[in-house]
Amino acid sequence: MASEEVEDFALEILIDANATFLDLHRLILQACHYKEGDKHRFYICDEDWRPEHRIFLQEEEASHSDEDIYLMEDTMLGDFLEDEGQRLAYRFDPEDRRIFLLELTETSFGTRQEKPVVKRRAGVPPAQTLEAEEPENATTQTTTTELDESFYGDEGFEEEEFDSEGYDIIEN
Repeated sequence: MASEEVEDFALEILIDANATFLDLHRLILQACHYKEGDKHRFYICDEDWRPEHRIFLQEEEASHSDEDIYLMEDTMLGDFLEDEGQRLAYRFDPEDRRIFLLELTETSFGTRQEKPVVKRRAGVPPAQTLEAEEPENATTQTTTTELDESFYGDEGFEEEEFDSEGYDIIEN
């Protein structure tokens, strides 16, 4: 798992294919010390990081969609993740703008991972919410409506930009 915002942040997660997306969601929140929210969701992406399916935390959020509805608590990872290299994104912030990028890097057949764990971690995750960096008495303030899509990187994730060997990895 990596962030486009924080260059040196990465998590390597071990989780069983029979675990649910809710299990993965909870592990990410715990590992990053984030609070539970109602807009968290996963996107199953193609090789160019374009979303193909969405997996919602709550049915109310999903009810606005005209596509098939998948809920984290009912959907097993193995339902969507089978092949090494498969990609997904995880929407983690309450403002519903920022994501983590995840890629299935290894599958192990014949072994079970009883409980999901963070195997390796590097760096510090981005803050869950973006806070204004300007003083309150500043004469000009930037609002979130003034930020366009390119602020958060709408170009997608370039694989050559992510060098996992360049991180200081801490074994757990």
